Amino acid sequence: MSELELLNNYEVLKDYFVDKPKPIFDSKTIQIILLREVLDFTIFRTEESKELNTVITPTAIDNDDPVERVAFLGSKQKAVESRQLASLLRTATNDVEYDEVEECYLKDYLCLKCPRCGLFGGTSASSSNKSDSNIKHRIAYSTAYSLDSFEELQELITFNGINDKKVNTGQALGVRKSVKPASIFPSIITLRSVTWKEFIWVVKSLLSAHKYGAESRIGGNVRNNIVGIAAGWEEVITPLELTLELSKEENKVDIDNISNILEEYKGIAAHTNKIKILNSEKLGNILEETQEFELDKDFIEESYKDIEAYRKEQGE
Repeated sequence: MSELELLNNYEVLKDYFVDKPKPIFDSKTIQIILLREVLDFTIFRTEESKELNTVITPTAIDNDDPVERVAFLGSKQKAVESRQLASLLRTATNDVEYDEVEECYLKDYLCLKCPRCGLFGGTSASSSNKSDSNIKHRIAYSTAYSLDSFEELQELITFNGINDKKVNTGQALGVRKSVKPASIFPSIITLRSVTWKEFIWVVKSLLSAHKYGAESRIGGNVRNNIVGIAAGWEEVITPLELTLELSKEENKVDIDNISNILEEYKGIAAHTNKIKILNSEKLGNILEETQEFELDKDFIEESYKDIEAYRKEQGE
């Protein structure tokens, strides 16, 4: 076991953490349930198109009528949060003067030795020996779907060019198709075979990531609200199922109701006796203790040593 002690409120999840990250995974799975709340005009689109990403889904879990929703692609969520974790690692290691760190950049130079690479995975530029082997990801994302319809969320914003000399707007340059503020995207992040230390890095990265979508320099503010945790030997629910459940007229978007939804899906799992759904009190305790946890030198050093041991085992 790690020399650092498991946090008090993490005891409820201790059976779903691993002692050390290993190249061969087990089935211990932790799903973090999020409501991503858009707080500014935000653009969720692919680079090749000016259109918002949308998809047709049923209206609700009990209503098959089609509705068009905005899609927040998993790859777009992952990109922001992977970079946020890399930034957090750089800041934390500098703060405690932990010098045994190699430079690590997405995507041109991955060190394959840091907690970010250990969680998100990475591909080595060299394949000359086993020590340069790739790392498989242990954090997974899926597309998140807007709670409301595309028609209710879309906002067209005209932008103009300013003439510096005359200080007038002149001709309109174009239109941005954006998602309105106050839009909600139920989302799920799935962790597999992670340590409690890695769980801390993920939660802190989620809570501190705020800029998403295209043109985030002028918008794209998002608040990641963690509203549930489901742990087990498998994934309990998907983002689409959660969105359709929350779209039922009688359902309300609150933590207690989300916990009830997770309990329902526990009933159709393969290992019902291995699944733990956290209630609002236990979830709140975990989040509070995580927020207050100090990223000190001992914690950072052990986090890096865990990945070092992982790589050594991988190279055997």
